[in-house]
Amino acid sequence: MTTSAKSVHFDDNNMWLALSDGRTLGVPLAWFPRLLHATPEQRQQCELSVNGIHWEALDEDISIAGLLAGRGNATAPKKIAA
Repeated sequence: MTTSAKSVHFDDNNMWLALSDGRTLGVPLAWFPRLLHATPEQRQQCELSVNGIHWEALDEDISIAGLLAGRGNATAPKKIAA
């Protein structure tokens, strides 16, 4: 069974997802700079799918599987320790 998002809402610091398996998942907006810097109206303009969440205007896609695995922004440049 694939877990999908049934709904999404935001507070000042987090994105909250109601999942199809009954869980609620809170994710820090700091994990996703595009969402962090977006207006509340822009954040709400998302499309839910079986696999994730898409924001056309923000060019942001977030997979539910990635969130459940604890992964944040996969497009951020990787920091290499010296």
